[in-house]
Amino acid sequence: SLILVPDSVPGQMMHATVKDLNPWVDYEFRVVAINSVGVGEPSTPSKQIRTKAAPKVAPVNVSGGGGTRGELVIMWESQPVPEEQQSGEDFGYVVAFRPLGSSTWIQTVLASPDASRYIYRNESIAPLSQFEVTVGVYNSMGEGPFSRVVRVFSAEEPSEAPSRVWARALSASEVEVYWEPIPPRSSSEKIIAYEVLFWEEGSQQSDADIVRVINSSALLSGLKGSAVYLISVRAQNSAGLGPCSPSFNITTKKPPSQPPGSIEWNLTNSKIFLNWEHVKAMDNESEVTGYKLLQVVYRQNFHGKTTVLETNKTSMELQIPSGEDYLIEIKARTEGGDGTSSGPIRIPKMS
Repeated sequence: SLILVPDSVPGQMMHATVKDLNPWVDYEFRVVAINSVGVGEPSTPSKQIRTKAAPKVAPVNVSGGGGTRGELVIMWESQPVPEEQQSGEDFGYVVAFRPLGSSTWIQTVLASPDASRYIYRNESIAPLSQFEVTVGVYNSMGEGPFSRVVRVFSAEEPSEAPSRVWARALSASEVEVYWEPIPPRSSSEKIIAYEVLFWEEGSQQSDADIVRVINSSALLSGLKGSAVYLISVRAQNSAGLGPCSPSFNITTKKPPSQPPGSIEWNLTNSKIFLNWEHVKAMDNESEVTGYKLLQVVYRQNFHGKTTVLETNKTSMELQIPSGEDYLIEIKARTEGGDGTSSGPIRIPKMS
């Protein structure tokens, strides 16, 4: 677009100053002569000239926090600064910060227009230390304005343990653990995960197995049946791990305590037909998945080889060779082991 400079220049002058141009914009200039008769034709355009100036716009949305232990994380608006707002070449940022109460600023220069984050690392920084932070801009023509000063906290591990931790045994090999998640704090980093530690009674916590999850429950599997386990939960953020919750114990489910009942059998020719009542597991017992039948040849003062048969039903048909006495036992089968045996049932030999 054409811009007319309102002030005329005396005829004897060979130069003029044009003010209030936008920085980092290409301009062309033309000159016209004026006398008492009128205005002459414009000159040919000059070559393009790009204006320069220090930046005039400060970074916005300066914030920070999080990171790992010994870090101060500073962030600002992540959108790249438009070229017209950079106002010149070699655009970058100046990050300034100081511990709260200190009069000395620490400064660092980030020579990139795309920068939106700076991490200051110092092992001497105490967790959750407060800093005053401001971010400015610069280019080849000089420094621009700084943002308003904000307070940012250094990284800190979670300071508290999850609460209301409890668990329930699902089976002989699985336990579900639940807890109340740690609420977010304005001064600490977001919780990124939880670790559930579990170890068998008699072992040390240092030997615990660990399950890591991002929600507020966890499934522990591969456990021993009818065993006591201790459980503890701790939170984790980007700075590290927090304290463990008080440990508590839980017992995995055990095999059924009741044997199969109401056993009936009927011997016909060389076959025996058996049936029995289903074993109902109690709340603290493993679910019955089937039955085992143990068959052994019986002679006085001698027990022959035991044959083990399995079924998912509450009945079974067996082939019984003649001329031998047999002992038969029935017990429930679960993933946590075998239940209580029915006791031996003697099947007399067929004559």
